[in-house]
Amino acid sequence: MLKIENLSFYYGPSLALNEVNLFEGEPIIAGLWGRNGAGKTTLMKLLSGQEKPTSGQLLVNGIAPYNHSETMKHVTYMQENHPFSELWNVDDALRFGSYFNENWDQAFAEEMVELFELPRKKKIRKFSKGMQTMIKIVIGLASKAPITIFDEPTNGLDAHMRKVFYQLLLDTYEDHPRLIILSSHHIDEIEPLCEKIAIIDKQTVSDYVETEELNRKGILLTGQKEQVESLIIGEHVLETKTLGNQIHVMVDIPFTEKWKERASEAGVKIEKAPLQDYLVQITQKERKEANVS
Repeated sequence: MLKIENLSFYYGPSLALNEVNLFEGEPIIAGLWGRNGAGKTTLMKLLSGQEKPTSGQLLVNGIAPYNHSETMKHVTYMQENHPFSELWNVDDALRFGSYFNENWDQAFAEEMVELFELPRKKKIRKFSKGMQTMIKIVIGLASKAPITIFDEPTNGLDAHMRKVFYQLLLDTYEDHPRLIILSSHHIDEIEPLCEKIAIIDKQTVSDYVETEELNRKGILLTGQKEQVESLIIGEHVLETKTLGNQIHVMVDIPFTEKWKERASEAGVKIEKAPLQDYLVQITQKERKEANVS
């Protein structure tokens, strides 16, 4: 379904992606997370055929997508600031969606337009941010493309509409399984939906792992300095904060029963690090090693 081998890409002399390797052969919902400038947008453009790899291989259902009209049948990419025509209204967007997606589900598109209460004749350029996100959701989900990519899929949506989107996504995925990629800066938003998460760091995919496995990583320890430091000798410390006569550290190790027992015996408070905080720390420009011995 998706095969990337040793892919690199340059914008002129500037390296945007370096030796990316990623394979996914099953229909799943996958997350894509990375800091600004890490290469997420470039990767999505390459997947959708908007750019050509400088080196390496990228195949979507066995096809190199760049400059290949057949790719349009396999990939739908809804960009964060999607380039809708200045003249388009909702009906125009749905019509063009049906032209370029051979699996297009018009009935489902109409159902979502009604659900989101989108004004059919109003120009999309005059929509609020949330309404623009809604029409992107409509087109992306109704496309039923084998690979469907959403960039920042909940921008501008209130809590209720985010829940509506999540349920629509899960329902259509269950009815029509495919590879759905959700790219977001806010991993907590998309993590409950994703079976796997790809982390882009320093212009490459540093990890592509099961969400359950990723969720176990990273612990927080809080307590007296001496007790905490005795626990983290030789461990990879991601962050240290001093709180009066106590210290608070984030350590790059799994949150396990064994560590709970060790912390309890040392009189140290232990918690699971929030996933967003953990990812931010492991993708710092310079990672810190434990300075205790």
